Amino acid sequence: MRALPVLLVTVLTAALATPASAAVRDDTRYVDPLIGSAGGGNTYPGAVRPFGMISWSPTSTRGDQTDTGAANGYAHDATRVRGFSLTHVNGAGCHPGAAGDVPIMPHVGEITSSPTADTRDQIFASDFSHADEKAEAGRYRVGLASGATADLSVTTRAGIGEFTFPVSGSLLFRTSNPLNGSEDADITIDPAANSVSGSVLTGAFCGRRANGGTNNQKTCYRLHFTASFDRPIANYGTWVDSELRPGTTQASGGEGYLTGSARAGRGSGGYVSFADSKVRMRVGISYTSLDAAKRNLAAEIPKRATVDDVAEEARKAWAKQLRAVEVDGGTTEERTIFYTALYHTFLQPNVITDVGQATRHGNFSGWDQYRAHTQLLALLAPDVASDFAQSLLEISRRNGGVWDRWVHITGPTHVMTGDPSAPAIAGMYAMGAKDFDVNAAYDSLLRQATVPHPDGLSDRGCPGQCEGQRPNLAEYTRLGYAPHDTCHCWGGAAETLEDAVADRALADLGRRLGRPDAAMEERAGWWRNTFNPATGHQQARKADGSWVTPFNPASDQGSSATYTWMVPHDVQGLAQAMGGPEVAATRLDGFFKHADGSWATGGDALRYDPTNEPGIHTPWIYNELGQPRKTQETVRAMARLVYKTGPSGLPGNDDLGTMSAWYVFAALGLYPRTPSSAELHLSSPMFTKARITKKNITILATGTPGVHVRETRWNGREVERPWLPEAFVERGGVLVSRLEG
Repeated sequence: MRALPVLLVTVLTAALATPASAAVRDDTRYVDPLIGSAGGGNTYPGAVRPFGMISWSPTSTRGDQTDTGAANGYAHDATRVRGFSLTHVNGAGCHPGAAGDVPIMPHVGEITSSPTADTRDQIFASDFSHADEKAEAGRYRVGLASGATADLSVTTRAGIGEFTFPVSGSLLFRTSNPLNGSEDADITIDPAANSVSGSVLTGAFCGRRANGGTNNQKTCYRLHFTASFDRPIANYGTWVDSELRPGTTQASGGEGYLTGSARAGRGSGGYVSFADSKVRMRVGISYTSLDAAKRNLAAEIPKRATVDDVAEEARKAWAKQLRAVEVDGGTTEERTIFYTALYHTFLQPNVITDVGQATRHGNFSGWDQYRAHTQLLALLAPDVASDFAQSLLEISRRNGGVWDRWVHITGPTHVMTGDPSAPAIAGMYAMGAKDFDVNAAYDSLLRQATVPHPDGLSDRGCPGQCEGQRPNLAEYTRLGYAPHDTCHCWGGAAETLEDAVADRALADLGRRLGRPDAAMEERAGWWRNTFNPATGHQQARKADGSWVTPFNPASDQGSSATYTWMVPHDVQGLAQAMGGPEVAATRLDGFFKHADGSWATGGDALRYDPTNEPGIHTPWIYNELGQPRKTQETVRAMARLVYKTGPSGLPGNDDLGTMSAWYVFAALGLYPRTPSSAELHLSSPMFTKARITKKNITILATGTPGVHVRETRWNGREVERPWLPEAFVERGGVLVSRLEG
């Protein structure tokens, strides 16, 4: 290894210098919340703060009261809105998604019938044009065809909205009408106090999801809200099902969790009308009580605050959060893609506790997030990641010691497969999030991985939401793989691979804690037991040892063609099983490219799909096979081809920031070598300079702008392998990649 040349030291010193008078950075101008709102990105454009509890955003309709016609409440081509809901989930991969609690609709005209009776959303909804819509970090504005407008901003737990009407108008509170329905709801109007309050008991994560049966039609949480107005209430009323009840102040009743005619026309809500053409509303929410919602509102939004006031503070909060990574260079378009991806990364996990309580977070899309998002969160916001890890531990304790794969607020949904909490916790700890009870988390996760649970023998919710988090664990440990015919899981091969990654994570975490576990190390290699040398793929096996036939590598959850590569912790072993590194690299070539040499960007189950998580680490596998230039080419090609500006700018559903986190890593030229370590794969940085502020890491791209890396130096010393040791994350420093065409 050679010392850094004196001339280069001088250049780097100049590059790293920051003038003392430099203005505080504000990169919110590059954030476009509409990115991902079309093409299956499943994002939402509304007002939200970093990790916010409240996210005030439109709920669309295509003419069905029980179906938004969009995932998570909004789709760019659905230009009719039936309300502005107080909670949302970013990029959940299902329709209609999750949350969308308490849609509030500004209505122009008399209210002469029950809004719930308007099952086709013909009366109490309005069209809008994107020309009349503006989405920014922390603020959302839209003008409706009805003549009403909505201008919304938020704090962490409260929101403020200014609504205008041509002459006068009303606000409808559809308390029972979240995206997936409700078990119960209630509303109370207090004309003397000029307020509306209530709650909704809901859940039913991904309520139309077919591959989980009816197991998801259950309650996860109750959301409480309170709203007050700066104009006197002139008229009011409630409704229950099809009955409009003018002059009443209370109503209750849920819709149920079914869809279509089984739910349409059911539910409750209320309305308040104003003689004025403009009304300002303040609203607070809480997952614990109405009193807590009131305290949250009082603490976070003063009575005399305006939307401009709150939006300005929201912009500052986002500017501060986005300073987690400061990039220089690149075009405006490239910065827009990057900072919007960073924005989406910081939408979750969501705060679930009230003002005055220790901060805790909910919403964990484990199967997705452990592959990129949780590691990036720990690298960029270790304090939030630590709170998240502690939150997941506490949620598991309330769930009888079970770490669920997909937690909606704090409720278990069982969605997907494997045991993602293990690599998520181990990865966050490795990347620097250490302010949580890690030994208790390790003990609990190890127990889940070694002690069979009765739910592991249940088929409820299978295949997509099997209740057992380590399904049929006794058979798994006896056979060394998940038997497809008796595993009570989504798929035997996929489950085996996911569990091998989780077991490696427990081995890694145990070793860090001074508690090595040889059994977990061994179990991390059980992926070999579902690798069929005859087909060269991961293939499900029955309990008697036979392979499940007929076999098609384009089938199985996520496709075997993709899942076969999901051995990030033992790429060398996988390559040998395939016939050696050269054979594996040739297979990768065919995985990423079509026969004509064009890049595969989705739609072919036999090739790379940048929208599906089991394969998103594969561009970096070339590094392990001695061909880092191909990693550089592939990462850059995927970032260029499937991440763009505009509503269709994400390759697929964002999955609570996972796809966005992939892009952030790719732009930095880094990626976790395994989900549970802080070793980082190297590719070519996309910006001339990037600074990770929490870790005091600076990444520089020098030389001729290009895709390939001629050499990389860390603190002046050459990096001889195409990945960095964990000490890089621990110590920080300057990373210089010299690029060439």
